Amino acid sequence: MTHRILVVDDEPDITALVAYHLAKAGFRVSTANTGPDALKAAREERPDIVILDLMLPGVSGYDVLTELRRRDETRDVGVILLTARREETDRIRGLSLGADDYLTKPFSPQELSLRVRALLRRLGSPPVTAGSTLAAGPISIDRSAHRASVDGEELNLTATEYKLLLTLVERRGRVQTRPQLLETVWEAQPDIQTRTVDMHVQRLRSKLGESGKLIETVRGFGYRFRGSERGVRAR
Repeated sequence: MTHRILVVDDEPDITALVAYHLAKAGFRVSTANTGPDALKAAREERPDIVILDLMLPGVSGYDVLTELRRRDETRDVGVILLTARREETDRIRGLSLGADDYLTKPFSPQELSLRVRALLRRLGSPPVTAGSTLAAGPISIDRSAHRASVDGEELNLTATEYKLLLTLVERRGRVQTRPQLLETVWEAQPDIQTRTVDMHVQRLRSKLGESGKLIETVRGFGYRFRGSERGVRAR
């Protein structure tokens, strides 16, 4: 199946460049140059991934991202922010709102294509059949359905948040460094924006509520899911 990518940018040259390289890589590509057009296209075309600029006329990319995550029909779409905004505060805000990745301009089209493929793998990992349900205290993870819940209440997780939680629970009791998590969850090289991990952990903890305390910060190293082999059960 050919994956569909929606490219949202108000600069025609950037839109054309991104669309060209993604089409060359074998993806079906559509474009939009305003926030309202992007939301309309996302609802009607159901893309697998939206590549989203932040500085759009009228409705900002932040607003578009918020709306994508709010609506049932688009909340699970992968989102890569592609923007000239390089400040850490912009990156933190974008990741906190639910973006899966953040890439700054100028950028390498080849790197963008690699990040798209990595995100698609996170979105569509093959189903797990044996021992597909993992329980860790109040947290339950259904690996076959890519869903997680706390005390029976389903969590609204992005694909990246889900894989981050799954990785931490599967490796419970062991410290996971930021570079390790980047390689496993984001399939990126260890030197690419370790701050990305911190933002996703912060957002994941918030969604887990009281159970977020099970994800411990190991100062100077990374994170660890508190638990033991006996405390985590596969079914």
